[in-house]
Amino acid sequence: MTATTLVLGGAASGKSRYAESLFDGPAVYIATAEAGDAEMAERIARHRARRGPCWTTVEAPRRLPEALAEACESPALVDCLTLWLSNALAADREPETSALLEALAARSRQTVLVSNETGMGLVPPTPLGRRFREAQGRLNEQVAHIADRVVFVTAGLPLVLKP
Repeated sequence: MTATTLVLGGAASGKSRYAESLFDGPAVYIATAEAGDAEMAERIARHRARRGPCWTTVEAPRRLPEALAEACESPALVDCLTLWLSNALAADREPETSALLEALAARSRQTVLVSNETGMGLVPPTPLGRRFREAQGRLNEQVAHIADRVVFVTAGLPLVLKP
């Protein structure tokens, strides 16, 4: 298994399920979602139930670089970069992209990152939406550049983009 894999796809494309399937033993699941409403709380609960007991969950909606560093000796799955980025922008902060890239470079264990591909849709009608889409595109490019493997998932089917 390669050291760093980026799994891209649209919303509800099967990317999280695919990313989870890349692990064959205990791993750290670094969750960036926050349960801001009942629907999101239910979604988080479904993800937890699907993963089962071999996963150690670390909640890191804003502290992703630190969570990756703390999980240095364990395989880790980050789900997802999109929510981490939106959490930063919603808090009117710049995402710590440099710190994230440094934390990834320092890891020697398997790391899988899930992210939404947001550049295939319509141009968002609001300035914040456009800022988010541009920031997400840059983040995906930067992570894809350093990743050993990049996979695009649609309809639950993986398409290897890199190597």
